Amino acid sequence: DEIIVFRQPPNRTAENRGGAAGDPSRIKRRVTMSGEPPAKQRKLDSKEAFLCVFEQLARDVCEDEYVKRQPAYAQEWISFMQNYNVPKGKLNRGMAVLDGLVTIKPDLTDAEVQEANILGWCIEWLQAFFLVADDLMDDSVTRRGQPCWYKRKEVGTVACNDSIFLEASIYRILKKHFRAKPYYALLLDLFLETTFQTSTGQLLDLITAPPGVVDLSKYEMKTYNTIVEFKTAYYSFYLPLACAMVLGGVKSDAAFDSCKEICVEMGTYFQAQDDYLDCFGDPEVIGKIGTDIEDNKCGWLICKGLEKMTEAQKKTIQDNYGKKNPDCVARIKQVYRDIDVEKDFREYENESYKKLQGLIEEQTFVPGALYMKLLKKIYKRQK
Repeated sequence: DEIIVFRQPPNRTAENRGGAAGDPSRIKRRVTMSGEPPAKQRKLDSKEAFLCVFEQLARDVCEDEYVKRQPAYAQEWISFMQNYNVPKGKLNRGMAVLDGLVTIKPDLTDAEVQEANILGWCIEWLQAFFLVADDLMDDSVTRRGQPCWYKRKEVGTVACNDSIFLEASIYRILKKHFRAKPYYALLLDLFLETTFQTSTGQLLDLITAPPGVVDLSKYEMKTYNTIVEFKTAYYSFYLPLACAMVLGGVKSDAAFDSCKEICVEMGTYFQAQDDYLDCFGDPEVIGKIGTDIEDNKCGWLICKGLEKMTEAQKKTIQDNYGKKNPDCVARIKQVYRDIDVEKDFREYENESYKKLQGLIEEQTFVPGALYMKLLKKIYKRQK
């Protein structure tokens, strides 16, 4: 058996890929599934190889029996919508599946590499589903250097259905490639549970700090940690590594519990970094101008800062937080500097790193490198 993977030339964009059938100028590459040494595939840069798999999976969705019964313009919409929303990010979550599997089981066949990358793309489809919906809820303007999907004049609230379609596509992909596997039900449970967890985190985030309503009594570290655990940690850290563990033959419930504990701690640290960089990072380095203060975010800085502010400082926060005014933002940042919340973050960063090292060293279920690879990528990052 073999899978035909269509690789898009680098200079072509999602906008000119055409309809569901794709463009004949695309380069065809065969990926053997026999288990023989995948010489051609291994020559590819890992990200390029990962993107090759997306092309095939996107075609699979467009050639699904139910999609093929739709008129051509609906098929073209689906094709363009997928290409616009799924493969445009950093792809760190998706690529972490193969990275993790290699750590657990270094000698992989082509079939195992392909399965890891397929699951990785299922995570990227999940991410796209979350982001399309989140941008609509947050009234965001841009995402990944382009207008948010719902902001396109032909899309609007159709994005609601598109987000549902993106989620549903995950289960069509899983069914096509994994239904004969003994761990098929476990994969379904992982994706369904992660979606449920993330939706509860999103809800808490939305109702804790709605636009235009500043209620400082809700900005507590316990609430913040709960939001981050459910909205970010499970799908960004636990899901990729859990998928790698399933493919690697790990069956112990204790191993997955240990993975969850480590990933929640790592995800919380990662989000705290994001919050710090949003306020104090160099826009030229992080690639964006932070807006958490203007957007009334329940972030690490404000939750930590409120623990040590004077009543006068809290009054300044109450009067200026969540306002899209540069002077208000400057006043908030000055309070942060006055109480030295940057020092608090550095102390938290070091403590979290030590705690993670301890948790990783204590567990004996999988190689510690499974977690250390991720930790080294994010520790004291600048963007």
